Amino acid sequence: MTITNCIGSAAATLTTIAFIPQAWKVWRTKHTADISMGMYILFTLGVALWLAYGILLESWPIIIANAFTLALAGAVLAMKNKFG
Repeated sequence: MTITNCIGSAAATLTTIAFIPQAWKVWRTKHTADISMGMYILFTLGVALWLAYGILLESWPIIIANAFTLALAGAVLAMKNKFG
């Protein structure tokens, strides 16, 4: 593994796991009033595009990180929509 791949993998891991506390808190409390729907819509669309980009490049760090981030951000967005 090259230093470039190590840095990319570390960045992908950190930015992906950063969403776990938010998703967990929303799941646990059902409180979403302070979460911006607009921000999460734009962010989720952006992550979906990053995932598509990673697939086109066949870059596994980009694909894996954005697949997990898309799932987490999508879950928060769905809970925001459900719990309001």
